[in-house]
Amino acid sequence: MKNVSVVTLFTLSGLNYTVENRVTLFSLTLLCYLIIWIVNVTLILTIIVHRNLHEPMYIFLCNLCINGLYGTAGFYPKFLKDLLSPSHVISYAGCLLQSFVIRSSIGGDLSTLALMAYDRYVAICRPLMYHSVMTKRRVSLLVFFSWVLPLYCMLIKTIAVSQYKLCGSHIHKLYCSNWLIGKLACSTSIASSPISYFNIFFYFGHVVFIVWSYIYLIRTCVKSQKNRGKFMQTCVPHLISLFIYTVVVLFDVMYMRFGSRNFSQSLQNFIAIEFLLIPPVMNPLIYGLKLTKIRNRFLVVFTIKEKMGSV
Repeated sequence: MKNVSVVTLFTLSGLNYTVENRVTLFSLTLLCYLIIWIVNVTLILTIIVHRNLHEPMYIFLCNLCINGLYGTAGFYPKFLKDLLSPSHVISYAGCLLQSFVIRSSIGGDLSTLALMAYDRYVAICRPLMYHSVMTKRRVSLLVFFSWVLPLYCMLIKTIAVSQYKLCGSHIHKLYCSNWLIGKLACSTSIASSPISYFNIFFYFGHVVFIVWSYIYLIRTCVKSQKNRGKFMQTCVPHLISLFIYTVVVLFDVMYMRFGSRNFSQSLQNFIAIEFLLIPPVMNPLIYGLKLTKIRNRFLVVFTIKEKMGSV
């Protein structure tokens, strides 16, 4: 406890680049962030503007895209600033806020993917009950809790982390994480471990529910040609999105806890940000290309533009 100090700034590692590469890295990162905004906002506005897309499945998809923008906002602006700055530091409060935003967005993604799995389960396995189960009021409540519960879970964890007495201020990552702040602690809060285990089991329950839903869906669809068509059209995008998201998040979590420092710095940085890059870009593209109603809306818009351009 002799080394306990009042930490007001954290130093982030990973940005070991030459001056010549600074502009290139900044330009590529800014381009990636702009692409994330363009594809997500396009899909969000498409769903909002067209009334025939005001269905639970598309509302949950819109929520997924909004959550993607929320999570990336916790990383990219600060990262872009660091690329142009000689010192890569973040305030204590800013570090806690960044960790809160990024981690709560992960929880929000899982909650929304669970809702999408539930929606497809009711639509395919209980079609006669769909409109009585997925009412506007119930959908609104589900969306509300998909935001409130992750924010609450991460808020409690962030409050617990803020009670740590720290013996260091260097974070070996491009952004802040409660886990890495905890590794700097001289002693941890008594309440921290139960909170962490609760959050783990809570979201593990989401994963179990999603897996169970799709196992049941697949078993149901095998017996019916009509349901098989519904599954291929609406469930396959969910499964692709879920697979991509699960792989990149688990890879980040496992590497953060058990990964080797022998990897090159560039590879470590990619592993650290892949879940902030791949799902936010891929989700709108996957759903936009696969879901018929959204794809048709895009085709109508482009057709109108082509006709106007030829006039």
